[in-house]
Amino acid sequence: MTRDNERVELLWQDEDARPGLSRDRVVSAAVAVADAEGLAGLSMRKVAEHLGFTTMSLYRHVPGRDHLVDLMRDAVLGDPAPDDPDAPWRQRLETHVRHGWELRRRHPWLAEEHSTRHVPGPNALAHYEQLLAILAGTALPPAEVVATAGLLGRFLDAEALALVEAARAERDTGVSDEQFWAARDGLWARMSAYPTLTALWESGGFDQPDPFEFGLARLLDAIDLRVQRARSRDETCAVCGTPITQPASGRPRAYCSRSCQQRAYRNRTR
Repeated sequence: MTRDNERVELLWQDEDARPGLSRDRVVSAAVAVADAEGLAGLSMRKVAEHLGFTTMSLYRHVPGRDHLVDLMRDAVLGDPAPDDPDAPWRQRLETHVRHGWELRRRHPWLAEEHSTRHVPGPNALAHYEQLLAILAGTALPPAEVVATAGLLGRFLDAEALALVEAARAERDTGVSDEQFWAARDGLWARMSAYPTLTALWESGGFDQPDPFEFGLARLLDAIDLRVQRARSRDETCAVCGTPITQPASGRPRAYCSRSCQQRAYRNRTR
């Protein structure tokens, strides 16, 4: 079995129900360590110490640290976002994104592990499926559904990572952001050479709103506008050119009939 397939099998296999040390106990302990110290402070040794076992005993349940992080990520994503299928799509999407934000605030290390090659487990895919289902219920075309989901995920990770980095800097130096900037008197004395920056500073332009709330609202506005435009454009069948009346909600139609849909499928598979 290749190393990559080993990671997939580990994520999707059933837990060992035998008493004593188990994979679930190892993962729970690792989450506790990472919540307290970040991924930089996570090691098999520290997890073993947290559990009161030897480091070697952990390797019977988890092959290594990278596999452990995969399992940790899937474990915390097992907390599903609340969803009301009858609610408007924007409300459902906002609820889903806010849930993702709360997960990252409880587990800041989620933002630290931001590789584009995560091996997804069942909880991660269920989380992603829920997001895609909400977006697919709008008039956005399939490619934009996937792109929008990726945009929202990157926004969440970027905002969460900013919190992680600020906390790390304060922990490492013992100096808060406010204290750091307050000590830079020489910088403020030179601001008069930059009139726009100075005017904005003096008029409260740097009294920023909550960055997550501001960013989420702007993203939702942009997605809403995109959905409205998609619903209002004149649609024609992708096969025969017949005009299509789009539904007020749900997935947009690309074909005027089942027969045209089947013809398009046959053309793609030739």
